[in-house]
Amino acid sequence: MSPLIQCQHVDFGYDNQDAVIDVNMEVDPGDYLCIVGENGSGKSTLMKGLLGLIKPAGGKLVTAEELKRTGIGYLPQQTAAQKDFPATVSEVVLSGCLNRRGMLPFYSKKEKEIADRNMEKLGITPLRKQCYRELSGGQQQRVLIARALCATSSLLILDEPITGLDPTAIQEFYAMIRRLNREDKVAILMVSHDLRNAVEEANKILHLQKRVLFYGPAHDYMNSQAAGHFFHEKEQGRCKPTAGCHTVKLHMHKEDKS
Repeated sequence: MSPLIQCQHVDFGYDNQDAVIDVNMEVDPGDYLCIVGENGSGKSTLMKGLLGLIKPAGGKLVTAEELKRTGIGYLPQQTAAQKDFPATVSEVVLSGCLNRRGMLPFYSKKEKEIADRNMEKLGITPLRKQCYRELSGGQQQRVLIARALCATSSLLILDEPITGLDPTAIQEFYAMIRRLNREDKVAILMVSHDLRNAVEEANKILHLQKRVLFYGPAHDYMNSQAAGHFFHEKEQGRCKPTAGCHTVKLHMHKEDKS
């Protein structure tokens, strides 16, 4: 089966400055790939490149024909203005069908059915008439994922999706993503600082520090030099500690002793 996205020695950058250099990686159907790295490591630039928002400065980016037709479901970090968006849940979810609608002035019956199915899948049908800005952070994330799934059911790209969520909402969010990946076979590409979840849930890890420090199976990541460097940086206070990192570090120490 062909990859959904493939990077072959790809560089991305701005104003003739490379922010990401020589990336080799691929997202296959059904993958759960987490991109990790310190702040300023190029994660957001790589994600924008994969979304087609910036063009490669070098190398080759290959996108499956399926994604060229339907697009990629994208869940960005929300700004304060976006969280206060004055529209109903149904309207927000249905807006994910804009690419399908093309130049037509109205949504078709099929597009409305797609939106209804995704609201049901994400458990937000009872909220359909509520105003989006009145929802909790966890409910808003469900709405945005339903919206993203209206664009495509092949690949979701998520940018720090648990930012601002309380612990209960975080666990519910991860359970929802796990179900979409394992049951509905939606490929997940997530930029995350939550290393514990990345290692436990993903099948692939990409550790970026302008260049790729590690790319491969999640179970191999914890024994890699890149992971050891990342935890050392956190211990020295050079990058922001995150939920779950301490737990993962303990697992590393246990493995080292065995």
